[in-house]
Amino acid sequence: MGTVTYLAVLGGCLVCALWLEPVLRVGVLRQWRRLALTLAPVAAAFLAWDVAAVAAGHWWFDAGQVIGVWLPGGLPLEEVLFFLVVPLCAILGFEAVRSVLARSGLTRPGLARSGPRSMPARRERATGSGGPADGREVAE
Repeated sequence: MGTVTYLAVLGGCLVCALWLEPVLRVGVLRQWRRLALTLAPVAAAFLAWDVAAVAAGHWWFDAGQVIGVWLPGGLPLEEVLFFLVVPLCAILGFEAVRSVLARSGLTRPGLARSGPRSMPARRERATGSGGPADGREVAE
């Protein structure tokens, strides 16, 4: 299994995490733009770090463990996939835990989903606290 070891490990990570999407309906893959905007800067930063480490001789890749597709900067294809697959699996796991906790009632209502559409609203009263005097709802 020498040359596909790295790919096999990444595949195993995906197999262990991708089932969370349809079974728990976490919605990570449905929001592909948001996912791409999350993964891209992280992958870019760490890939640049890897290229610098390889160029300086601080890091290397065992040719016997990769498929042999080398990218500019001395990185194997699997390394690029690593910085996409591992964060994806982490996000799927995080969202799965959040989903299960929300369904079981173990989280506060406003923490089940993040973002401006899911923020809980509260009523402000004219109490001199600096809130709106008209009693409209204000996001916390």
